Amino acid sequence: MKALVVGGWVRDKLLREAGYDVKSSDRDWVVVGATPQELLSLGFLPVGVDFPVFLHPQTKEEYALARTERKSGHGYKGFTFYSAPDVSLESDLIRRDLTINAIAMDEDGTLVDPYGGVKDIERKVLRHVSQAFLEDPVRLLRVARFQARLPDFKIDPGTMAMLQDMVKSGEVNALVSERVGMEFRKALKEKKPSLFFIVLEKTGFLKRLYPEWIFGSKTLNLIDHIQGLKIELKRFAASFLETRPEAVRKIVGSLRLPNEYMEMATMFSTAVHVAPIESDSAKNILSALKRYDGFRRVERFQTLLSILQEAGFIKNKNFWENVVKTMADLPMAEIVSDCTDKKELPLVIERARIKKLEELLKAR
Repeated sequence: MKALVVGGWVRDKLLREAGYDVKSSDRDWVVVGATPQELLSLGFLPVGVDFPVFLHPQTKEEYALARTERKSGHGYKGFTFYSAPDVSLESDLIRRDLTINAIAMDEDGTLVDPYGGVKDIERKVLRHVSQAFLEDPVRLLRVARFQARLPDFKIDPGTMAMLQDMVKSGEVNALVSERVGMEFRKALKEKKPSLFFIVLEKTGFLKRLYPEWIFGSKTLNLIDHIQGLKIELKRFAASFLETRPEAVRKIVGSLRLPNEYMEMATMFSTAVHVAPIESDSAKNILSALKRYDGFRRVERFQTLLSILQEAGFIKNKNFWENVVKTMADLPMAEIVSDCTDKKELPLVIERARIKKLEELLKAR
């Protein structure tokens, strides 16, 4: 029985040694020449459902028995697995997606690299390991995400051809919406997320599954430019710079993302294409606050303002934040104290708000 570290941790170690600023992945181990019973006898805890995976009794790191896979259906779940002591390390590694992810390291630090992953790191190439790459459509999204993480790497022409074949064959149609959404969210946190969408465009993925989603140069530049807090949410909303609200609702709904993604993306697209926020009119500013719920959902509204400023659709985010604060600080009890007719209350409040907004506009 032999255990080796494999996959992301080894890849990231080698990338850092080559000068790349990447965070370390969790350590995952592959075990060669063992049975589940042997690991159980050593105190390992079973956690795998589809194939034998165990947690180390002390470190809690994952140890998976070496395995082979056989395509048995559509999509990334359409596989049957075989795991036994006679499965070699090379047989396990050949089923992995990219050569840079198919490098193992034994306990004394010696690398096992049967498919040229180390050389591909030196060459800055994202290259598939074997023809088995074609069998899992999630790999299209993963390669696109690695391109966004490593912008100066290039996708091997043969690998790009395989990605395009996945789209042409309809294999990508078997992707589960939740998994696509998860990969999109991960990609938006990468170093240059525009490259993720550029790869999806080149492969035909976007045109096949999301034809209404428009990625012109303005959108791609905006996505890369956005930084700071809630970067994933803001970049996602910004990806709809050139896409109209009705298409946004359709696309985001199909991805089955949390509600805040639908809200922010729809509001941003609406503010760009239908109901702009920027105005020199107190009445229009008040209408914008109401439309985008700037009175009750202050934090959400401020996030929207941040994206709009990055996109050039508001002149001064500080002015708008001052508007929000001033509206919240209005002495409502005092304003409505002299109003005896409850039906007149909304009008009294609106007049007070407009008066204060006019003062802010004069001082801007």
